[in-house]
Amino acid sequence: MSIFICVYVFELTPVQAAACCAPLAREPLSEQEAEGIVPLLKALADPVRLRLMSLVASHEGGEACVCDLNDAFELSQPTISHHLKILHEAGLLDREKRGVWVYYRARAEALQNLAALIGGQAA
Repeated sequence: MSIFICVYVFELTPVQAAACCAPLAREPLSEQEAEGIVPLLKALADPVRLRLMSLVASHEGGEACVCDLNDAFELSQPTISHHLKILHEAGLLDREKRGVWVYYRARAEALQNLAALIGGQAA
């Protein structure tokens, strides 16, 4: 008689990793939990990306296009788009293409999970 055991390994997104962890002040993170959250923190660790997050999240209507953000920086539009892409890939921004423009919106869930993790509040 043969016995087969199937093991499924689910890779969590950085946002999901932050959501499933206890607040830092309550208990230590495991190595795996810490590695899962690092992409979020790395994405925000750059001053341009941190400002972009703030600009998008606080923009009228809660969303912004690259054309709305260009004047806040002395950077080219492709460079700003690159930083927005990193924030999107980390799960911090949603994006929607409308015609030739891409609009970005902060993912409130991601920011709340990260705040809960760092601030000590249970998500």
